Amino acid sequence: MANPLRDFFFGTLSGAGVAPKKELTDALIPRRSFADVILPASTHQQLEFALVQIKKSDLIFGDWGLGERHASGMGLAFNFAGPPGTGKTICAEAIAHEIGKRLLIVRYAEMESLWAGETSKNVSAVFRMASETDAVLFFDEADAIATRRFGSVTQGYQRESNAVVNVLLKELEDFDGVVIFATNIASNFDPAFERRIRTHILFEMPDAPAREKIWKVQLHAKKTPLADDVDFEFLAKNYSVAGGDIKNAVLKAAQMASAEAGPDSEKKIAQRHFVAGIEDVLKSKTVMNQSIMDGDGSSRSTFDQSAMASMGAAFEQLAQNDRLMGDDLQSVVEKQGMVEAQLLALPEYLNTAFGAQTTAREELEKKLTTSNSTLEKSLAELQIALARQEERQIALASKIQIAFFVGGVGVIAGIGALMAALLT
Repeated sequence: MANPLRDFFFGTLSGAGVAPKKELTDALIPRRSFADVILPASTHQQLEFALVQIKKSDLIFGDWGLGERHASGMGLAFNFAGPPGTGKTICAEAIAHEIGKRLLIVRYAEMESLWAGETSKNVSAVFRMASETDAVLFFDEADAIATRRFGSVTQGYQRESNAVVNVLLKELEDFDGVVIFATNIASNFDPAFERRIRTHILFEMPDAPAREKIWKVQLHAKKTPLADDVDFEFLAKNYSVAGGDIKNAVLKAAQMASAEAGPDSEKKIAQRHFVAGIEDVLKSKTVMNQSIMDGDGSSRSTFDQSAMASMGAAFEQLAQNDRLMGDDLQSVVEKQGMVEAQLLALPEYLNTAFGAQTTAREELEKKLTTSNSTLEKSLAELQIALARQEERQIALASKIQIAFFVGGVGVIAGIGALMAALLT
């Protein structure tokens, strides 16, 4: 199992590369074939078509030249989807058996790592391992790793999960081998896998004729001792269960028959053992449904439908609130980034503003100095002009005085001449 301390001292952080190959996958030499599984006709037909795709891959991409036109997507990916116990895992092994290759079963416990980025590296490692060993790669319970990506990433685990899915999609696109996904919850797959997976096969619950064959195929035709009252048709019609449940019922019936008193050579598996076995399997399902809300689990509680509807609406509201909260957090993160960018730009803005202010002040001082010089020059010129004007006024006053004096003398002389004339 993945261990952070071990990884730190001996694993990827110490330069040892990815974890050893044997830790990421279990290599299985396939022994079971399609003869060991009973399937509905439609499912069996789809599996036969899948085998044709695998066997004719060289013809399609090689001889027919499609490999030269399509650089990627030449691998074959299949998705086996259906309820538990319907034969998905056996069919994956049967396909590997049919084409004569080993089956590499991915171990999620070793693939997932607490170190950021290591899970993505492990995904690449298992594809590289399958390519190097020419094996069929099998992802059981694949919805655990191919899950839908988060639309609004606010936490580290969401970013890591999205990165893993992105790497898985890229590796799937580039891989030229056979990959099989098996899931009980196909709706959890990221929509991007729909295009990259070549064929999707639905494993349905077996009908009564198929269940009768499944009951029979669980037993050894020559070695398993059966009582005369065994009626597989009755079991198939009255117990609508999957093949995995029938397998468990057969094993329980054998255990019950072997535990009865008497010589082992005389013991046989009777109808009552098979009935008890399948009833015990169904009872086990009831036990698995037990919770603190349902008492001892012997019977499921019947809830008021309106109460259940209210609870459903409440959970839906919680889910909606969670989505809105995620959007709000994303908006806050974006706004925080904008504020941080503005704060980082503030010193430069202040420097620019201060520089502009300094330049404006220097220009103003220069203009004031120039204006003062011009004003002082004008004032000096005005003073000179006033002084000249004053000189002119003084000269004019002197001329006026002289003129008055000369005029007065002339007047006096005239008067004297007049008087002299009168006296004569």
